[in-house]
Amino acid sequence: MTQSESGREVVAVGIDGSAESIAALSWAGHYAAATGATVRAVRAWHFPTAAGFPPEGKAPQPVTSEIQQRMNADLGEAIAKANLAPSVQVETEVGYGHPAQVLIDESKTADLLVVGHRGYGGFTEMLTGSVAMHCVSHAACPVVVVRGAGQ
Repeated sequence: MTQSESGREVVAVGIDGSAESIAALSWAGHYAAATGATVRAVRAWHFPTAAGFPPEGKAPQPVTSEIQQRMNADLGEAIAKANLAPSVQVETEVGYGHPAQVLIDESKTADLLVVGHRGYGGFTEMLTGSVAMHCVSHAACPVVVVRGAGQ
């Protein structure tokens, strides 16, 4: 079991601003309220590269600072939308890289990883998204995939 500096269990949650990620954060909040865990809301970003290539380099410092501020604001909005209980301790983390890899890295210091379900249109709505599937396959801790309301 990995614990935060406060000695609490850590539940990392992938946030991208989608309704599915808000549902995942809400689920993690309920879990944390019941278990006394700390929720770590994680947002990933990377500087655009050529299509099909993973993010390698870092963005210029002015861009990095602006993006970090925007991502922290996005995390604050997501936390507000998730309507977490006041007793839930929430940490935020902005990671650089592909979302799947950032979440896999977070799973190494978490007790549980929670991600939202992603799917697009028709039959594919029943399928799990690529980031969620990658996390389920490669995370260093247990993973919960939360389907959004009505799915």
